[in-house]
Amino acid sequence: MANDPRDAAHPIPQFPAGFLWGVSTSAHQIEGAADKREPSVWDTFSAEPGRVKDGSTAAVACDHYHRHTEDVALLKDLGVGAYRFSISWPRVNSPGGLDFYDRLVDELLAAGVRPVPTLFHWDLPAQLDWLERDTASLFAEYVSTVVDRLGDRVQKWITLNEPAEHTLLGHALGTHAPGKQLLFDALPVAHHQLLAHGLAVRALRAAGATDIGVANSHGPTWPASREPADLEAAAFYDVLLNRLFAEPLLLGEYPEGLGELMPGDVAADLKIIGEPLDWYGVNYYAPTRVGAPQGTEIEFGGITMPAELPFSVREIEDVPVTDFGWPVVPEGLTELLTTFKDRYGDRLPPVVITENGCSYEGVDDQGRIAYLDGHIRALHRALEAGVDVRGYFVWSLLDNFEWAEGYARRFGLVHVDYATQTRTPKASYRWFRDVLRAQG
Repeated sequence: MANDPRDAAHPIPQFPAGFLWGVSTSAHQIEGAADKREPSVWDTFSAEPGRVKDGSTAAVACDHYHRHTEDVALLKDLGVGAYRFSISWPRVNSPGGLDFYDRLVDELLAAGVRPVPTLFHWDLPAQLDWLERDTASLFAEYVSTVVDRLGDRVQKWITLNEPAEHTLLGHALGTHAPGKQLLFDALPVAHHQLLAHGLAVRALRAAGATDIGVANSHGPTWPASREPADLEAAAFYDVLLNRLFAEPLLLGEYPEGLGELMPGDVAADLKIIGEPLDWYGVNYYAPTRVGAPQGTEIEFGGITMPAELPFSVREIEDVPVTDFGWPVVPEGLTELLTTFKDRYGDRLPPVVITENGCSYEGVDDQGRIAYLDGHIRALHRALEAGVDVRGYFVWSLLDNFEWAEGYARRFGLVHVDYATQTRTPKASYRWFRDVLRAQG
């Protein structure tokens, strides 16, 4: 069992004054009220038989649209300094859609909680396609609409959430919306999302925003062995999942060999993509152990990896796993952050952990407490090693619609009974509240 944060013998280390503690959610996973917005690619995907494992949809989800006042009260009681939520582009496209976010922002501020909106968290309007370059320009127009409405009260902004996963799972492997299986022909999706990010940064700056970041998913890549074939496969995976999405933003360039695979005037686009950030968001869950291709289809973490990929993902042995089967490796967070510090030096802005969490069943969720305890301590070790970390957001406030897994996985600090929409704070909610109180 994790140590009690109030235990004088084993307290959570103190973080610097001004460190930002928060929790995260996303619009499609919690809002519901699908009748009050345009369809997204996830609505189309979820309606296709077999796409979501339990056959469910996010039409109601946690009904946060109607119950946001109750959820803001949970945030206030938890004592977080910030709430990272996402804004639904399909909802903004609908009459009165921004009114909801107006109300939410006002209620957060009244509760003493800083609003931190993510402008894209995978719920693309159904009529759009990231394979098309125009989607990036349309995203910038949407961002301008949002910041014009909310920018007088919102200071901290996130452009995109996890473009790597949206590219890989949604467009290369087809296990997420929009369900395309393009493999490496999905690379234009990565480029157009990164271009959309750069255009969004420019739109936000034009509106006066001065606190802009992104939420990129990253994790250490561990080679399956020291054999050359495993080392080569692991290096390729690291390029694909880490460097491809970090280096255009931080260095203004693609890793060697990838720029010429991207569409359009890549050199000109990189000047936009590389617009300076005020901070860099990292979503961390676990390292990945990678080896040479094995010539067979592999099931890993709920995802089918086809045989033709130039790498294979292997199990990390002798570590605990979550109820989702994901490995629990807190030291991977320290390794990741110190690696980024060494790799990018002064090109790496201050870092915020924009997501970190786990799936466990039950309201007395001691596994989640142990997970968060270990990762917060690992984050502090990164701070001690000289990484400029400014914040930490737990995924997630509420149990929710977990994409292709439907409602089978529970990541929340708060249990949601989907039949009655009753919210029940879990043991981890009370534990994290104590952590925050001890941090002052």
